[in-house]
Amino acid sequence: MLAIGLVLNTLGIGLFCWAIFALAVYALPFFVALSIGMTAFQGGAGLIGALLIATAGGALTLVLGQVAFAATRSLALRIAIATAFAVPAAVAGYHVVLALSQIGVPSLAWREVFACLGAVCIGVTSWTRLMGLAKTRPFEPGRIGCAQS
Repeated sequence: MLAIGLVLNTLGIGLFCWAIFALAVYALPFFVALSIGMTAFQGGAGLIGALLIATAGGALTLVLGQVAFAATRSLALRIAIATAFAVPAAVAGYHVVLALSQIGVPSLAWREVFACLGAVCIGVTSWTRLMGLAKTRPFEPGRIGCAQS
C-alpha cells in the first residue's frame, strides 16, 4: 500500500510539474482575460457576458502575440514580445514554486531560492516555446507552398 502511495504521489507531482511548464506560455493571455473579465463584470456585463468577453480577449492576446512574433523580422520587437509573454509566466512560476516549497521546506531562505529558480525555469520555458515560432525559412523565388519538382 505504501509503494502504491509513493508511486501515485510521484506521478501526481510529475503531472503537476508538466502542467506548469506546458501552460507557461498562456500566463499573459490568462492575466489579460482575467483583467478584461473582471472589468466587464464590474461594468455590468453579467457573468456570462464577462466570461465570453474574457475568453475572447485572452484568445485574441495569444493569437496576436504569436502572429506578431512569427511575422516580424525585427529582433528587438521579437525580444519585446517574448519578454511580454515570459515575465508573467515567471511571476506565476515564482508563486507556484513558493507555494509548493512551503509544504516541505522549513527554511524561508531556501523557499525563496527555490521560488526564484522556479521563476527562472518557467520563464525560460515560456521564452523558448515562443521562440519555436521564429523558425525562419529562406526566401526562394518561384516556390509557393509545398516543394515542387
